[in-house]
Amino acid sequence: MPDLTHGDDAAAVNALRSSVMRLSRRLKHQRVDESLSPTEMSVLGTLSNCGSATPGELARKEHVQPPSMTRIVALLEAKGLVRLEPHPEDRRQKVVTRTEQAETMLEESRRKRNAFLAGLVEGLDEDEWAKLRAAAPVLEKLAHL
Repeated sequence: MPDLTHGDDAAAVNALRSSVMRLSRRLKHQRVDESLSPTEMSVLGTLSNCGSATPGELARKEHVQPPSMTRIVALLEAKGLVRLEPHPEDRRQKVVTRTEQAETMLEESRRKRNAFLAGLVEGLDEDEWAKLRAAAPVLEKLAHL
């Protein structure tokens, strides 16, 4: 295992952190609907990727407290982007499901952000692009650890 506290390895970790944060901020500005917070967009993305979920499951996946998720879900429901349905096995719970309006907005947002990234990638040479393509699965793994 590399020594991530000193030398070149520590510098690489620092550069990775800095560049991922900067790129993330730039991507956040490529939103379709400015009325949604990044957290609300993230919840919709989670519902799109994982399917319907209870507010508690969403809170765990999004790393927020359940009361915060309850507020987020209420805001999304008021905007017509999710609906609450009875849980099929537990009447005390609700299941959050994204609406067609949310899916359309997410698709448009993904297209806009992908186009933004594609524009940046055009500035890379073939070797840099090959390295980035090879790194994409590793970055995906880090995002889900």
